[in-house]
Amino acid sequence: MTAPPRGSLFIVSSPSGGGKTTLIRRLLASPPGEPLRFSVSHTTRPKRDGEVDGREYHFVSAAEFEKMARHGDFLEHNEVHGNFYGTAKSEVLPRLAAGEDVILDIDVQGARDVLNALPEAVSIFIIPASHEELERRLRHRGLDGEDAIRKRLINAAKEVAQAESFQYVIVNEELEKAVSELESVVRAVRLSPARQARALERLRKDFH
Repeated sequence: MTAPPRGSLFIVSSPSGGGKTTLIRRLLASPPGEPLRFSVSHTTRPKRDGEVDGREYHFVSAAEFEKMARHGDFLEHNEVHGNFYGTAKSEVLPRLAAGEDVILDIDVQGARDVLNALPEAVSIFIIPASHEELERRLRHRGLDGEDAIRKRLINAAKEVAQAESFQYVIVNEELEKAVSELESVVRAVRLSPARQARALERLRKDFH
């Protein structure tokens, strides 16, 4: 029996407040076909109200994070807004090898680092409808003070300038449309010849 095709890694990135987490949650709740596995990142930032360790993030101490980094346990790790975030190899590589699709919710810098390690990954950039809309979202969620919001908006301008380096760009203007477009990317990747290898092999024999 042939091994299953290697799974695909979907990198979903956006400026902070750009809506990528909401889109990913919708996609995970109703994936197009086979399930998608969410890669839970490690972070040193404090847990927010309603968050669960192991669901939104693996919340770890700075010492534990540094130990993992020294041991080479991360595909990527970076400091973002004063806290450390990392994608553990154990969250991604075994699943891909087993033929499972994995989705990453990650910032632009982290996306670049993951692509350097796994250039075959599928990169998707979620861009807010406007600067004003992004600022409204950041203020509405009530997680940051004025200085932090200003910093996030400055960083957002730099991140949006890198959107063209991603394979796909989705403008998050209307939620249902953006969810549908994200699903379309997943569907298209799953129809590639590499992913359809078993069906192609069977049909080639059938046509002979």
